[in-house]
Amino acid sequence: MSIAEHDPNHIPPATIAFSGPDNTGKTKQIGILARRIGPDALVTGPLDAHDPRWAAIKDKGMAAWWFGNGSVGEVADVLASSYLERARTPVRTSIRLMDRGIPMLEASLAATVAVREQLDADQAADRARALLEPFSDDLRAAEAGEYGIVLLHDDDPVIGTARSLSHERSVTPTYADYQRHLHQQIHRLVREGRFAHTVVLGERRVIAVQDEIRRHLHPFNPVVPPRALPEVRVVALGGMSESGKSTAGEYLRTHHGYGRLKIGHLIEDAAHRVGIADPYRISAIVRAELLVDGLDRFCSAHHFLDRVTIESLHDHDATAELRRLLGRQLTVLYLDTAPDVREKRGTSGPADVVERDAVKARRGAAAISTLAHEIIHNDGTRLQLERRLDGIALADRWPMRHPATAPVNSLGLPVNLESYLSALLDRTTKTPAIIDLLAVTGSGARGKYQHGWSDLDVFVVAEQAGLPRLRRELAELEAELGGVKLGITVLTQNECRTGMVTSRLLHVLSLIGSGSLAPLWCRPGLALPAPDLAADVAASVEAGVQAAVEIRRQLLKGAPDLRALFKITTLLAKVMLRFEGTECPSDDDALTAFLEREPGTRADLRHQARDDRDAAAELASTVLSHWLSTLALPTSRR
Repeated sequence: MSIAEHDPNHIPPATIAFSGPDNTGKTKQIGILARRIGPDALVTGPLDAHDPRWAAIKDKGMAAWWFGNGSVGEVADVLASSYLERARTPVRTSIRLMDRGIPMLEASLAATVAVREQLDADQAADRARALLEPFSDDLRAAEAGEYGIVLLHDDDPVIGTARSLSHERSVTPTYADYQRHLHQQIHRLVREGRFAHTVVLGERRVIAVQDEIRRHLHPFNPVVPPRALPEVRVVALGGMSESGKSTAGEYLRTHHGYGRLKIGHLIEDAAHRVGIADPYRISAIVRAELLVDGLDRFCSAHHFLDRVTIESLHDHDATAELRRLLGRQLTVLYLDTAPDVREKRGTSGPADVVERDAVKARRGAAAISTLAHEIIHNDGTRLQLERRLDGIALADRWPMRHPATAPVNSLGLPVNLESYLSALLDRTTKTPAIIDLLAVTGSGARGKYQHGWSDLDVFVVAEQAGLPRLRRELAELEAELGGVKLGITVLTQNECRTGMVTSRLLHVLSLIGSGSLAPLWCRPGLALPAPDLAADVAASVEAGVQAAVEIRRQLLKGAPDLRALFKITTLLAKVMLRFEGTECPSDDDALTAFLEREPGTRADLRHQARDDRDAAAELASTVLSHWLSTLALPTSRR
């Protein structure tokens, strides 16, 4: 019976065997998992430690023996004996991690005879099984004691072979042929159900693959951590002394909810756990793995964190390895600042800054700029730095979307307003276009436009250079509005991307991003950020505060502006409803939903408030009272 055919509730053995073609990262995945588990994990080590014949084989040349000098019978005997001797090693820990399980013996032997004897895949598989027949009973018993995980580059063995070979500095024809056959044999074993779980790497980086492995193994064996940095975004800060790394890290912590961590502490803590006395005397690759281990432990203990900064990067090679480990989860920011600016910022004098720069330069700190996803030239104001950081932080949280457009006549507006919008689009989108996007918002976008009551609200994305021409076009077309009030709002793309918008405009971006609001035109290829619903709702508090203030301004007037009072009252009601999970774009729908929870109000109040100042004032007072009640604090006890 194959492992895949076992009962799904079967608890796997303590031995986890990682198999797969060359360069799939088996050894690295084992090392990362073993380090994270700690003393409860045993790594079995290389096969050649389990048969004394390997010493002489390596002295004469491994490749020559494998593909020519050694008989295929000898190759089969040495390999099978090594696999079986390793399997007999007692497991005295909670889990044993093994590089290459028993099925890999059959796959590698079949690939070897395919190359040496010019056999096709089926013939090679039969030949390998015949060579292993003397060991068959022991091999079946050993395989039953393993839980097999196979790593594949791709579902297609041809693509997988190409990726395996792409990692090699040089490739001989014999080795390339062997890899091609090895991929074919491993994929055959996958189809036969010889592995409990298959992991297809694709374009994923090391930690993303480690996360899948842990998610699969943890339910069976709790000594395996449940996840590995699941969807945690990491911003790594690099740069010379006084370049603004600490300022950047603190801003991301206080304004965007990042955890702020020190690289040195993470590395030293992880090194201490595995008995490494001086982590700065080991290879950069291992140091990067220690950093990821420390980061993994911290984020696991603080599971509510989904974004962190780490500072400061000083080692080029370790940074390169960090990128390979984390992939898209990592953003490397290099803060580049002119020496004279850094000397002015230094708290201990220019000489100290120069000395610290010299130490960092020897470690390769300056060269980290070549690995940076983004270089921030921090010679300007703090305001400029913070806006760049806003853009970087929001890029991780707000996906970029290409808006879908809709024709003007889909809005159901009066004919004169359709004509006005068509003319405005014709004038502003001619080559060269002076706008990037134009959308109608408010009641006009929802088919709720009411003549004599509604404004025509227009949202435009355009750069500052186009404003003079846009102003001229608006002035020339004003007569076509027929007295309708035009409310036009203009933002640049960078304002959208950095979140430098009001809560109302954030809501507009959210609607465009979700497809709930279709612009009338956008520049081909334009992408705008799509704020998530949580950010949209949270930002609407700002609109609620403004509405509550404005309601009282209107109520204190001798003759309140009826239309303005009704609109801001409705806005405040919508804000409160949003926090209860109710979205009501329509004014009438919002007031209906709100007043249903206010049993003491008159049934006709919502309708009268549009035309009667006393009713409008009563409605405003009711909504305002509800808002103020949410601010009530408990009476202090003395």
